[in-house]
Amino acid sequence: MRVKECGITMSEFDIGFFGAQLDQRRPDHALPQALYTDATSFAFDMEAIYRRSWLMIGMECELAKPDSYIASLIGRWPVIITRDRAGEIHAFHNSCRHRGSILCAPGMGSAPKLVCPYHRWTYNLDGSLFAAMRMPEGFDKAEHGLKPIALRRAGGALFICLADEPPPFDEFGSKFEAYAGPLDFANMKLAATDLMVEQANWKLVMENARECYHCPTGHPELGTSFPVHMKRHFEPRDADREAAFTAAMDAAGLPHAAQEGDWWQIARFALNEGSSSISMDGQPLVKKLLVEANGGNVGSLRWAIDPHLFAHATADVVFTFSCMPVSATETHVFSKWFVHKDAVEGVDYDVPALKELWVKTNQQDRELAENNHRGILSPGYTPGPYSQEAESMAQRFTDWYSAQARAYVDAHVN
Repeated sequence: MRVKECGITMSEFDIGFFGAQLDQRRPDHALPQALYTDATSFAFDMEAIYRRSWLMIGMECELAKPDSYIASLIGRWPVIITRDRAGEIHAFHNSCRHRGSILCAPGMGSAPKLVCPYHRWTYNLDGSLFAAMRMPEGFDKAEHGLKPIALRRAGGALFICLADEPPPFDEFGSKFEAYAGPLDFANMKLAATDLMVEQANWKLVMENARECYHCPTGHPELGTSFPVHMKRHFEPRDADREAAFTAAMDAAGLPHAAQEGDWWQIARFALNEGSSSISMDGQPLVKKLLVEANGGNVGSLRWAIDPHLFAHATADVVFTFSCMPVSATETHVFSKWFVHKDAVEGVDYDVPALKELWVKTNQQDRELAENNHRGILSPGYTPGPYSQEAESMAQRFTDWYSAQARAYVDAHVN
């Protein structure tokens, strides 16, 4: 069987091979070696996982004005998100309907039209074809608009899915609206970005991002404000502190109880004693707060979506971490920091200070993930068991991955 889907042919990977690897996985254990290291795992994971998942592509505030756009790569697949002149937001494959050239390089921009750099086919920001020079009589522009991608908006964030039939979204969307709503994400602005290239399989990057077993020794700076000894959903070990935090959040009208779905988690948790932001000293990084409730001491709202993202929102700043595979052995980690739209750089916040802790933490994680990848290449590698106390979320991630991969294999076997 040879099926072509979203630019990948099944001949690029052997369905039976990946099915056999999944069969080898023991419950509560890490994945078999080939699922991390085999050269064809990138093509398999893009088709079986990334194409069929909801991905958080950004925040609405990144498209604050009409005629703006965000261009991104999902692996090797170019996509573009636009806000048209009427203020409507759209998502498209970033591929010209003439001969396929990328319309806009990755990044953010503003333009009244999208113009292909190759032959100047020109598109409105609602995706319709505006002009195509020297085409024959009878050419129908209406048949050559940009191909749309499923887009959902929730709580000021933007989510896309490249599947023809995306998985259910509404349960997550309603929970996210309730938890993120008080922070008013629509009234933020993007203050800083960072790109980190990691020579490690994306699943190792995400497993590392889903647990804090390594945090007490791996991230000494993070431990100042962050509860690095937490359990599954960052629950405090001190029952009195947990009760006090719960009471304070209830009084402030901020939802906090941990919620989970098939591909997402969300919870608000208390930071370490004396800390109100995730920073080098636990103190706010931005003077202009996103929320004033409880004197700005609202812990951290954490949400995570599989396969690629976690985020933390404190009263002063929102940090997002997005993981994109580039090959079986290379991953790009995109970080963003958002602050109140009225916060003034150099007055209310300093960009180097804003970025310092998470950049340092990401650098430490890069070393850990790259070392992990090198070790898995060993012929002596055998998948080990997860710590049920400290690595339950990493196990949850690989359980989810395995289930998604298995569903894909089962749907495509001869």
